[in-house]
Amino acid sequence: MAEQFRSTEALIDALADVSFDRPPALVSNAHVTGLGVARALDAHDVPVIALDRPSDGASGTESGGAGSDGTRRHDGLAPPSDAVDFAGAVTYPLDDLDGFREDVEAIVDAIGREAVAFGCMDEWALAYARANPEGVRLPFAGVDTLDDVLNKSELYATCEALGVPYPETYRLAETADAATGSPEPDATLDEAAEALGFPLVVKPELKRDFEEAFGTNVLEVANREEFADAVGAAAEEGIAVMAQKRVDIATGRDHSLASYVPPSGVEDALAVVGNAAVRFPQQFGTSCLVETADEPDIEARALAVLDDAGYHGISESEFVYDDDRGEFLLLDVNTRPWKWIGMPVAAGANLPMAAYAAVTDAEYESPGIEPTRWVYLRDYLALLAGDDAFWDQLSADDWRRLVSGDFERGGNLTTGVYRPSDPAPAAKLFETEFVDRDYYCAC
Repeated sequence: MAEQFRSTEALIDALADVSFDRPPALVSNAHVTGLGVARALDAHDVPVIALDRPSDGASGTESGGAGSDGTRRHDGLAPPSDAVDFAGAVTYPLDDLDGFREDVEAIVDAIGREAVAFGCMDEWALAYARANPEGVRLPFAGVDTLDDVLNKSELYATCEALGVPYPETYRLAETADAATGSPEPDATLDEAAEALGFPLVVKPELKRDFEEAFGTNVLEVANREEFADAVGAAAEEGIAVMAQKRVDIATGRDHSLASYVPPSGVEDALAVVGNAAVRFPQQFGTSCLVETADEPDIEARALAVLDDAGYHGISESEFVYDDDRGEFLLLDVNTRPWKWIGMPVAAGANLPMAAYAAVTDAEYESPGIEPTRWVYLRDYLALLAGDDAFWDQLSADDWRRLVSGDFERGGNLTTGVYRPSDPAPAAKLFETEFVDRDYYCAC
């Protein structure tokens, strides 16, 4: 495990004293998603260096907040894992992209050989693509392709052209000047309100700036006044938004295609469909119980969208089931690993290792896909202890296997953090759960 989370300078000094017999992986962020990626790579003896912003708020290269031995405070769960060899701070790319590039290039220089980057949240994946640090191999498509896939306006235009169902959506004329996509506006605010009725959803073309301005990536508005206020605020921030029908989502029927598409194309894709059977909170929260599912139409539609965009790399294509329309609708495509990345890995599709092998001389071949469930126990137990009605979907045998650790030695169940064979991340979760501070990203 990484013995400590170091400042940038201390990490560079430590890396200068070691050698690697294969390109190490640079994994950012260093929380639940980063932990899943690190474990997937470590299973094939890939060295992992976790890079993240420090939890004390200071920039990676600054001395403020660093201990006398060069350590920094970091509340993420990946650094203490046995799967992580080194961990340290870098400048947060949304604060200073040039500073991020300089930090990463200095780290790679200290390593003495090229490294492979895994961005585990949008800002990190885009930062590696935009900064394009020298000596870093990117196992995913370039920034222009990423922008096209992440741009909701472009994504829904692609769905329209391919006949892939998506929620009824109108690009708004009031924020057209801020649009970065090519499609023209569909409607004015009044026309969209008339077509959709209330409540409706306001969502951005690109969610990064919207999240920073509004603290969320989607706003639900109950009437025309709230709608006008939201659109006006977005216009003031220079953010293009669209109005979307509020989908009557069938709880427990959200599905996603987890995939790695190699540069050769979707015909060679490694893919697993997952059903987010339980979320926390139940209706619109984050996934906490995900299981493999046999939904060939979802796989075909998601791969068609990725193929049209020319995207290669790891991605999650999210679908919700619309009760009114009686069909699955494509909601979003995340062009990077996500919280339950451990599910496809356990099922037999080690997406991070497939991506790593594609840009190195390593080899990886899936042994085949087996039915698997993934559970994030921190949220699942919170549901069981909560006031809302929730029926436990794990059996008594499942709980015995979890407590004993037998689930690690076989069967169809895996976890997001808790692993008796790698106990430090779960121990750190207990440690940080009861202090008055939050990690900057729950994923």
